[in-house]
Amino acid sequence: MPSPREYLDLLAREAAAVEFERPSLAARQAGASPAELAELEEIKVAALRVRQLLERRRRREEELSALYDTAGDLAGLRDVDAVLRAIVHRARTLLAADVSYMTLNDTERGDTYMRITDGSVAASFQQLRLPAGAGLGGLVAVSGTPYSTADYNNDPRFRHTVEIDSGVRDEGLVAILGVPLRLGSSVIGVLFAANRTERPFAREEVALLASLAAHAAVALDTARLITETQAALAELSAANRVIQAHSASVERAADAHDRMTAVVLRGGGVEDVAADLVDVLGGALLVLDAHGRTLATAKSPTWPGGLPTADPAAARAGHSIRIGDAYVTAVVAGGDNLGALVFHPEEPLEGADQRILERAAQITALLLLFRRTVAEAEGQVRGELLDDLIAGQVRDADALRTRAQRIGVDLDAPHVLVAVGEGLRQRAVSWARTFATARGGLAAGRDGRVALLLPGDDPASMARTVAKELARALGEPVTAGAAGPASSPAAVAPAYREADSCATALIALGRAGDGASHTELGYVGLLLGDRREVPAFVRATLGPVIDYDTRRGTALLKTLEAYFGAGGSLARAAEVLHVHVNTVTQRLDRIANLLGADWQSPSRALDLQLALRLHRLRGPLT
Repeated sequence: MPSPREYLDLLAREAAAVEFERPSLAARQAGASPAELAELEEIKVAALRVRQLLERRRRREEELSALYDTAGDLAGLRDVDAVLRAIVHRARTLLAADVSYMTLNDTERGDTYMRITDGSVAASFQQLRLPAGAGLGGLVAVSGTPYSTADYNNDPRFRHTVEIDSGVRDEGLVAILGVPLRLGSSVIGVLFAANRTERPFAREEVALLASLAAHAAVALDTARLITETQAALAELSAANRVIQAHSASVERAADAHDRMTAVVLRGGGVEDVAADLVDVLGGALLVLDAHGRTLATAKSPTWPGGLPTADPAAARAGHSIRIGDAYVTAVVAGGDNLGALVFHPEEPLEGADQRILERAAQITALLLLFRRTVAEAEGQVRGELLDDLIAGQVRDADALRTRAQRIGVDLDAPHVLVAVGEGLRQRAVSWARTFATARGGLAAGRDGRVALLLPGDDPASMARTVAKELARALGEPVTAGAAGPASSPAAVAPAYREADSCATALIALGRAGDGASHTELGYVGLLLGDRREVPAFVRATLGPVIDYDTRRGTALLKTLEAYFGAGGSLARAAEVLHVHVNTVTQRLDRIANLLGADWQSPSRALDLQLALRLHRLRGPLT
């Protein structure tokens, strides 16, 4: 008869349960008695109980090992998805399931969605969403209680839906076990193990899956805490960067304030402000006046490009605006636009740095006002000197010369006197003072007009220049009359009277908005001129014809006199000159080329006839 040792050998080599029947079969074949067979049966039953106990312990060791590995995964958590996939895979392995999967609650939509699957083959199943309370998983998620079924499709305990049942059939699942994922008293999801054949789930399997679910919940909560911690650290880091940037901007603002204050106190200029601003903020700066002209420029040593460009008209008082990569800030004092700062920084400006730029605009406005105040004070001195000269009260010419020399004016050098417009505003006087000072001259407001004394000897050209420039500054037509040159203090007063009468004549003749000297007004200028400059009038009117006759030995002057004397008749002029009519015609064509096509217009014809008579009185015709 077989001995009990055989059963110990079977246990030692972990033999299958069916092998424990062989000793009994061998004993029956050997003719053992019923008592001996009964004793062997008792030994077999005891051996199988021992085998079952050893199997449970082995499985428990595997479960504990899996839980230990899962705990290790959680301790070194780096990728929550990888940890969850490992948990789901271990659930499938330890429970010998065909499929394992995990769903999580969607608090916004109020349902449960599939997060992780292992062993799944159906896409429809992997994309399932379970409404609250629907299906086995929905019931577990709502109740927080584990549920299992050996045959889900035929289990009436669960609320079946078309979508869930279709997904389960596509995956071929029959037996399903689901346990809740808990965080405190809240259920955040469900962990499942499922088979494609009918199968009951033992309490030990439910407990094991619940342990894995607890680990999964810890993983999710840890991931949430890590995410929140990382977000908090990111916020702290961002706040620290903001604080550091703010601290740096405060330091730059303090540095800029000290520099600009020092510029004002030491009497510096706009160029110094530009240089200090670029030194503090880096980049390139363009300082423009109210007319868009450049007052100053500055670039930092690391600036690779040229000077910035932008429309200064877009600037607003007190605020900088961004146009492309440049920032534009208006330079304003009260309601007076003095210009703009156009700044191209190396990096985009933050709020504090923009305020540094706006502060620089204020300092620039202050310096420009200082400059204007000084200029106006000097202009007042210059204006008083010009008033005294125009008044003609030259009791002490040397004293006037000394006053003029102190402000850089030489009254013994040739100067042109210009009288501008009627009823002009103070703005025109300010412009004239700036214009005259820049050229070493004088300017003053006088009886509703602007008087200028400017170096030069060409009154006509100077009158046109002043009329054009002042009109552009005021935005309206300006009339300017000029006379001169005056080369002594005593000559200023009569020259200005002549310029003033010239400006009046221009307006009377319908030439408002023009600039001219009395020599360009024809006989009117001759009558208005205090000095009655007949030679200048004759030269201005007939000069080209006189010169032509002198060079060529022709008789154009005689022809012109005969033509006017004949009342414009070619035939009668030909008789007087004893030439053919064609000759007269050819000579008149030549005169037209020299004097211009309008020489026969009434005003020109009158000037020509008067000039011919004056020329005859001065000497014989050539």
